[in-house]
Amino acid sequence: MKNVTDRTSNPFGLRPPFDRTPDGERTAVFGYGDANADFHVIGDHPGVHGGKRTGVPFTETESGRGVQDVFRETGFVTGPEEKPELENLYLNYVHMCCLPNGHEPSQREYDDLERYFDAELRAINAHILLPVGETATDHVLQEYTTQRRRFELDMANLHARQLRGRGFMVVPIREPSEWDAGDREKIVSSLEEILASDYRQTKGVATLVG
Repeated sequence: MKNVTDRTSNPFGLRPPFDRTPDGERTAVFGYGDANADFHVIGDHPGVHGGKRTGVPFTETESGRGVQDVFRETGFVTGPEEKPELENLYLNYVHMCCLPNGHEPSQREYDDLERYFDAELRAINAHILLPVGETATDHVLQEYTTQRRRFELDMANLHARQLRGRGFMVVPIREPSEWDAGDREKIVSSLEEILASDYRQTKGVATLVG
């Protein structure tokens, strides 16, 4: 059963378990968008995909803006870049907490946030998971599919492919800052193909598309 909430930012009221930011800075970039969405985009952390200033995932950075632009073209995103309106789309991060500039999360910090990420993913209960970049893709394939052992973590090869998950379809997205010629068109084409299909039938069944 889908949840019923119209809250756009942090719809489930998550509270980060730690804070490494200086006084006055944003503690975390929470999930944002349509909590009843069929499409769920998953990034790494605010230092990579943005939001430390805006509080909105996939803003501010080159990779963040690149992802938002793809979903704007395919009809999921309207409105201003820094506070977009999302339809049938939810955005969040594997690691929601903000860190001082230039710092990367430790494995322990990723592990500390795993239960929060998993709870939100299952509450959204989307049909299509779209992890962005190597870290998010590795995590999603490991935890939500039986496919991880079948693939080298080669984002150029996995980009825009439609993969079977445990009740989900997983469509990895290469970091936009690393896109080669044609990568943007590949993910736009894959999204358009999914939208034109009966993608809701992938939920809860072992369907391999593509």
